[in-house]
Amino acid sequence: MKKNSKTQNSPLLGEGQGVRLCSIDALRGFDMLFIMGGAGLLAALAQWMPCDLTETLAEQMSHVEWDGLRHHDTIFPLFLFIAGISFPFSLQKQLEKGKSMTSIYLKIVRRGLMLVLLGMVYGGLLNFNFDTQRIPSVLGRIGLAWMFAALIFTATGRKLWPKVAVVPVILIAYWLVSAFVHAPDVSPSVEPLTREGNIACYIDRTLLGAHCYRPDYDPEGLFSTIPAICTAMLGMLTGLFVQRSKPTSRTALTLFAAGIVFALLGAAWNTIYPINKALWSSSFVLAVAGYSLVMFALFYYLIEVLGWRRWAFFFTVIGMNSITIYLGQRFINFSYTSEKLFSGLVKLMPENSQTFFTQLAYIVVCWLFLYFLYRKRVFLKV
Repeated sequence: MKKNSKTQNSPLLGEGQGVRLCSIDALRGFDMLFIMGGAGLLAALAQWMPCDLTETLAEQMSHVEWDGLRHHDTIFPLFLFIAGISFPFSLQKQLEKGKSMTSIYLKIVRRGLMLVLLGMVYGGLLNFNFDTQRIPSVLGRIGLAWMFAALIFTATGRKLWPKVAVVPVILIAYWLVSAFVHAPDVSPSVEPLTREGNIACYIDRTLLGAHCYRPDYDPEGLFSTIPAICTAMLGMLTGLFVQRSKPTSRTALTLFAAGIVFALLGAAWNTIYPINKALWSSSFVLAVAGYSLVMFALFYYLIEVLGWRRWAFFFTVIGMNSITIYLGQRFINFSYTSEKLFSGLVKLMPENSQTFFTQLAYIVVCWLFLYFLYRKRVFLKV
């Protein structure tokens, strides 16, 4: 991948380079692999070769019921965090091309709203069942959280403190409201951090009604989108730090240390304000920011510092078309193709391993589809 060596003093970012980091694409691809069948593959592995390790890994491939954190709960926020990391580089590139601030703001809003629309299409908009059409979505939350964070990041110019200050202000305010403001439609004896008693869930079921993913709340609902802005902003601050730093071991170590600090802060807050993905609780924001920073530090060190890129090619192919495969699995029957291509081979395997190899075949077909697009330089950009 060619790097743009042009450097320019930006009125927003200071001295920096509009360089696309391979580590970002690779980490995004690693994250999306679990959505592209990786989670099912590990679950099938536990069925084929049951032991403490495989069963523990399989358990991590599902969401917690309410409070708590498993690996599967980190996939969504890591993707949003990565989208944040990319933004300072994208912004720098636009500024170097002489884009006006008005066009930059319009592009931010357009991208955010396009993701909301794609999320609704993913949820069945084209079926025209408007009475029950789900309005919130994973893509919608990414679009809105990223959009508001990008607007704040851009509007604050070169000032760092507003970008940093917005995170604790939002997280503390959200904690106070979420943990202490009771839903008015249930008994006061119901705890405010339950589905029934939480104000975020109340807002969803009151304003969205049948448009919620669940009868009593939506995990990508309205009020809980606010703290997700912090996930995107923390990613942007990470991107800004990397942009202003040299690709050295010290930079990677700083990212790793920051990840440990955030993880510990999230764990500490968890003692009074549980980590909860459905509510996108403030403790959840800190915990997954810690995980995201540690993972990014690892990929950044291996790829950008040591220059080891070949091993990451598999993930890069996925990461450069992540939205494509997310939407594609909704509208393209990859299972049909993998069955037609590999069912004969799968039947030759031991019976207790066939689910594993069926899942592996599905991943292969998805990856080959993305590799074809990669070779043709076709990338879905929003």
